[in-house]
Amino acid sequence: MFRTSVYYRIGFLFLIFLPWLFDSTGQIVAIIAATFLMAIPLTPLGVGFNALFAEAVPDEYRAHVAGVRNITLAITFMITSLISGYILDHVTFPIGYQIVFVIGFIGGALSSYHLYFVKPLHTDKTPPPAQLPPVSTSQTNSPRGISTILRLDIWKTPYRAVLLALFAFHLAQYLAIPIFPIFNVRELHLTDDEIGISTALFYLTVFLGSTQLRNVVHRLGNKRTTGWGVAAMATYPIIVAYSTNIAIFYFASIVGGLAWSLVGGSYANYMLEHIPADDRPTHLAWYNIVLNIAVLTGSLAGPVIANQITLFNALILFGILRFLAGMAILKWG
Repeated sequence: MFRTSVYYRIGFLFLIFLPWLFDSTGQIVAIIAATFLMAIPLTPLGVGFNALFAEAVPDEYRAHVAGVRNITLAITFMITSLISGYILDHVTFPIGYQIVFVIGFIGGALSSYHLYFVKPLHTDKTPPPAQLPPVSTSQTNSPRGISTILRLDIWKTPYRAVLLALFAFHLAQYLAIPIFPIFNVRELHLTDDEIGISTALFYLTVFLGSTQLRNVVHRLGNKRTTGWGVAAMATYPIIVAYSTNIAIFYFASIVGGLAWSLVGGSYANYMLEHIPADDRPTHLAWYNIVLNIAVLTGSLAGPVIANQITLFNALILFGILRFLAGMAILKWG
C-alpha cells in the first residue's frame, strides 16, 4: 500500500513541469501517457486500500471511522477548492495550474507518509481458511484450472449480486462525470472561482452529512444507506441540467454533497459485509475489475450519448439511471 501510493503520486510531480517540457499538443499526449502509467500502481492501491481498511478497523467501528474520514476529506476539499479556485482566477495561466499541482503533490506525499503508519489489527481469533477448490498441475492446463486461478467461483456466491449492483452504480456515476465540466463551461459559463465555491459547498454538506453517518448506518444498515444514497445522487445531474443561474448550481452542489456523504461512507462497508475475512484481496480484486470496467465504459459512453441527445438530455438520463441503480442495490444487492 505504502509503496504503490508513492509510485502513483509521483505522477503528479511530472504534471507540474508539463508546460515547460512540451507544447500544447505534446502536453495532451503527455497527460494521457502519465494517466496510463499512474493507473498501474493505482490498481493495487485501489484493491489494497479497502483490504487494509478492513484489517485495520474492527467491524463495529467501521461506520464511525468512515464518517470521520469523510469529515476530514470534506474539510480538506473545502479549503483546497477555495484556494485553488482563487489561484486559478488570479494567477496567469499556466503558472496557476502548476501551483495547484504543487499543492496536490505535497498533499499526496503527506498522505503516503501517514499511510506508512497504518497497521493491520492483530487479533487472537484466526478466521477459518476459505474452502477453495484444490489446485493441481493437471487442473492448471484445463478450463477448470483457469477458472480456479481467476477465482471465477466468486461469481457463484451471493457476492455476485453485490458486484452487479455496484457495477450499475459506478456505471451510472461515471456516465455523467465527463459531462459536468463541459456543461459547466459551455452552458453555464462558470469561472474557476465559481467552480471552486461549488466544490466547497459540495464538501460542506459531505462534512455535515458525515457527522450523522454512524447514526444513519445504525438505523438503516450499510446496504440501505448505500441504496438510498445512490438514489439521492440522481438529484445532482438533474438539478445541474435545470440550472439557470449560479444559485441553482450551488444548490445542486449542496444536495449532491449530502447524497454523497451517505454513499461515500457506506458502500465500501456494505461490500465488506459480504466478503469472507480470510479472502478479502481476491474479492476486492474482482470489485476493482468491475469498477474499472464501469469507469471505462461510462467515461467513453457518456460523451458519445451527450453528443447524440444533447448535454441537457444526457444529464437527465444519467440522473434517472443513478436512481435506478440505487433501487437495484435496495432490491437485489
